[in-house]
Amino acid sequence: MLRRLAPTLLMFASGFAGLGYQIVWTEQNALWLGHEATAILAVVAAFFGGLALGGWSLGARIEQSPRPRRWYAGCELLIGVWGLALVVAGPAPSRVVLALSGLEPSLWRQWSAAFTSCLVLFLPATAAMGATLPAMERLSATLRGQRSLAALYAANTAGAVLGVLATAFWLVPAFGLRRTALGCVGLNLACALLAAQAFPKRSEAVAAPEVSPRASAWLLRLAATGLLGIGYEVLVVRVLSQVTEDTVYTFALLLAVYLVGTAVGAAAYERWLVARKSRELDERLFAAQAVAVLVGTATLWSAERVRDAASDLLGASASAHIAVEGLLALLAFGPATVVMGALFSHLTKRAHAAGVSFGRALGVNTLAAACAPALFGVVAVPLAGPTLTLLAVALGYLALSAPRSWRTPQIVAPGLAVLALAVLAPPLRFVEVPGGGHIVSYREGPVAAVSVVEDAQGVARLRIDNRQQEGSSASLRVDARQAWLPLLFHAAPRRALFLGMGTGVTSASAAADPTLQVDVVELLPEVLAASERFIDAESRQRLHAIVADARRYVRLTSRRYDVIVSDNFHPARSGSGSLYTVEHFQAVRERLTEEGVFCQWLPLHQLDLASLRSIAASFVRVYPQAFAILASNSLETPVIGLLARRDGARFDAISLKNRLVRAALPELIHSLGLEDEYAVLGGTIAGTKALRHFSEHAIANTDDRPWVAYQAPFITYAPDSSPRERLLALLGEVSLDPAELLQPSTDQLWQHRLAAYWQARDQFIRSGRDVKAAPRVEDMLAQVREPLLSVLRISPDFRPAYDPLLGMASALARSNVSGARSLLGELRQLQPARLEAAQLLTQIDAFRKSESPVRLPEP
Repeated sequence: MLRRLAPTLLMFASGFAGLGYQIVWTEQNALWLGHEATAILAVVAAFFGGLALGGWSLGARIEQSPRPRRWYAGCELLIGVWGLALVVAGPAPSRVVLALSGLEPSLWRQWSAAFTSCLVLFLPATAAMGATLPAMERLSATLRGQRSLAALYAANTAGAVLGVLATAFWLVPAFGLRRTALGCVGLNLACALLAAQAFPKRSEAVAAPEVSPRASAWLLRLAATGLLGIGYEVLVVRVLSQVTEDTVYTFALLLAVYLVGTAVGAAAYERWLVARKSRELDERLFAAQAVAVLVGTATLWSAERVRDAASDLLGASASAHIAVEGLLALLAFGPATVVMGALFSHLTKRAHAAGVSFGRALGVNTLAAACAPALFGVVAVPLAGPTLTLLAVALGYLALSAPRSWRTPQIVAPGLAVLALAVLAPPLRFVEVPGGGHIVSYREGPVAAVSVVEDAQGVARLRIDNRQQEGSSASLRVDARQAWLPLLFHAAPRRALFLGMGTGVTSASAAADPTLQVDVVELLPEVLAASERFIDAESRQRLHAIVADARRYVRLTSRRYDVIVSDNFHPARSGSGSLYTVEHFQAVRERLTEEGVFCQWLPLHQLDLASLRSIAASFVRVYPQAFAILASNSLETPVIGLLARRDGARFDAISLKNRLVRAALPELIHSLGLEDEYAVLGGTIAGTKALRHFSEHAIANTDDRPWVAYQAPFITYAPDSSPRERLLALLGEVSLDPAELLQPSTDQLWQHRLAAYWQARDQFIRSGRDVKAAPRVEDMLAQVREPLLSVLRISPDFRPAYDPLLGMASALARSNVSGARSLLGELRQLQPARLEAAQLLTQIDAFRKSESPVRLPEP
């Protein structure tokens, strides 16, 4: 019984471990290579390259060996030992990858380093994986007296599917990358042990088959189908990244569906097609493959409509949204991968009949597949776009059929469909354009599609893969504050580094200071090009833009910076979670000067409190004296900053005041609402003790346990609260004490005024929770007058309450002079030191007496 079930069990377990390794190694390489999409392509290429070399070099020897058990057990043992070696080595391989890439690599150096390093690093294990299936096929044939390749392939793939899903949805979030890899090591060692118990030591030797002249033709077809099959996978994943949420779960689902389809196809071939005439199946399977690719491609054009309809049907839960992504994967991959599984099984059978060993057939197929990520992902998509490249895949399958069949209807019909779609079909690009708006620019890069969209009001937004995660022209003031708040906390900064460019407004605002040298690191060159819409040519010239990965740059550069500002990257999206780990924060610390300041901005509107706690716990571990600030008082898009000095020193109010006085650009700083030391320090929401208390029970986000990347997607799929609710909940949990932030010598009266400012700020935010926009100033004033005046009674220094009331008084004076005078009188009484209210009252009175066209200030 054990011997009869052993081949299936071993192939299932081996497949589980193999794809478990792939998920783990992809995550680890995303840390080293800088982006999950880059890591996916590199690891896929490395896997198939290793499988190819193993199958090609060892397949024939295994097939003729009298000891196939030794081969299989040895391969499983080697996989386990090498997997263990990588676990023990820890982050050491990353240093090799970083050295190969360099500080500012060219496009080709970056991708060459990615593919080469992954291939070499994983080669012993992946080559052994490539030899396990030929070895098991040989053992199975010995036991059962017949070859059962398709059944073994189906079992191996089924195990791979479970490995993908279990690793992504359970093992890595719960246990981390190293422990998950150790679990896979245990499976490999168990497979080696079971094989030694279940199979006989020796088997009858098999003579080398006579190679037919037709062998090369079948090897060529195997290579071509391997290239086209993985090319199709790369293209579909790329297109769906613009429709799905593009999280770690998205990739796992896409990969799982792809594997399920190929397993079903192999099993179906074994059950229903293996007895058919081979020559008859040749043409039908190639034609069916081309049609299936066209069907899958056609579903991509309607992917957004399918997503929206399925979401309405299934509801708004996270599981429902993940199911919708699975449905999109099934529609795109289902028919094509089922035929791929059957076609691969058929071609290996035909090649074997022509005298080609299974190992060599597998090697040729996977060697070509290893070239697909680079050819399709890095070269074809940027040059031709995904639409034409997908149609070329379908045409490629048709061309693989025998020339005698090219004039038959089953080849001509799909061929004409390909040509019609190439001429008539719209491009497969997804850019959400608001009513009355238009696309300003669109660029396809090797990693992502970057677009700039402008709405009817002229507000431009920068999007990566159809997501507004990089800012807009409507957020210029807040973006600039994200530069100047950290800069003002340093007494005299001379060099600043910005990690992530986005629209470029943040770094360009800093570069406006002639005394400051500004470096900005951006992974995507397409984003640098798109930023031209948001910053002028003069600002761009002042910036030193570096096309590189932020993690890699801070590890390799020898420069030190007075201020480092990290953008508010969306934590659920590809590779972003790695920018919030303990290890990255430590690397940033090493790049700071002794009194250097680091600020990590976090998008609370895209982040749940559990993920925020994890990031805060990671930050506090590296910067024990950290505190938290708000970029603005926005309720819709709250942005939190974690800020600290390298030396852990507290801030001096006098030094901060002098910094504002000596600032090279006082008008710019004042326009950002940072006119005095109260406005700068007034954004603080949590001191050191409060931040530690807030995060003390959270799981730290580390390179080994990337908890945020697996937690953050859930609020992206199904938000459980609004951004304003999360901000108010956060403010309710944290507290402030001026003594934590300021030096002991700070004047007590000044501390009291700052504490009042903080209290007023919290009251201001809470009072805005239920305010609704109104077109008439009278209606707006009816909602906010008393709440804002009560805020000013707490702290007259709080200008975010004073300025709106001043503007509404100016607008009200055009229709209700007495009402405007009453409001201005209250403002003057609350803040007599400010002259704006008194000046506006004087203008209104002059206008009333003379009835001359005195120009009132704009609201």
